[in-house]
Amino acid sequence: DNNLNSLMKILEAMSENNIQSLVFSSSCTVYGQPDSLPVYESTPLKKAWSPYGNTKQISEAIIQDYISSGKSIKAIALRYFNPVGAHNSGLIGELPKGTPNNLMPYLTQTIVGLREKLYVFGNDYDTPDGTAIRDYIHVSDLANAHIDALKFIDRHSMHYYDIFNIGTGIGYSVLDVIKSAQKYIDTKINYEIVGRRLGDAEKIWACPDKANSVLNWYPKYKLDDMTQSAIRWEINYRNHSVL
Repeated sequence: DNNLNSLMKILEAMSENNIQSLVFSSSCTVYGQPDSLPVYESTPLKKAWSPYGNTKQISEAIIQDYISSGKSIKAIALRYFNPVGAHNSGLIGELPKGTPNNLMPYLTQTIVGLREKLYVFGNDYDTPDGTAIRDYIHVSDLANAHIDALKFIDRHSMHYYDIFNIGTGIGYSVLDVIKSAQKYIDTKINYEIVGRRLGDAEKIWACPDKANSVLNWYPKYKLDDMTQSAIRWEINYRNHSVL
């Protein structure tokens, strides 16, 4: 309902109010488990591994069909890889409802004692340490990608559509992320290896060359910046909130 019906309502509202530019939040999940890495924008889309990824594939098709139907809009789809981290001030961060589904908030909540342990889903993947690999991108770099995309799309006429991978081009395993986070805390991170989780791809990372050259966008933050900022926000939030 959120990913499909809301998108169609937004497109209708854009037409009714003469809003012409759209930067769409897509996802690397549209690629499924690609046959080769890194992933380029031209990499063929495979069957999505999750309902969420399927809605992103459908959403991209809806936008393209809307433009092809003659509507006076132009759009860019940013295929996010794995946004993590928090604002460096420690004042803005990720606060999922209930039990987190994503690695970083589950990790930081484990660090502050909100979760007993972090579960690592699978250590028998075809990766150097057996755990799944992702291309993590700092949320501040992702925010800047939106600004660059808006500046770029302003220079184009109606019916323009393009896609860009927004990632660092570097794949890190789950254990890499845990090791990075361990640098910034004194206590040992409690984690347990369990079975694979349905819907998780084995490994994926981007080729960001197109975003680099066309949008003039370059990520600034490394994995250690991502984990450190996420931990800083989590600790700051827990110390100043009423639980």
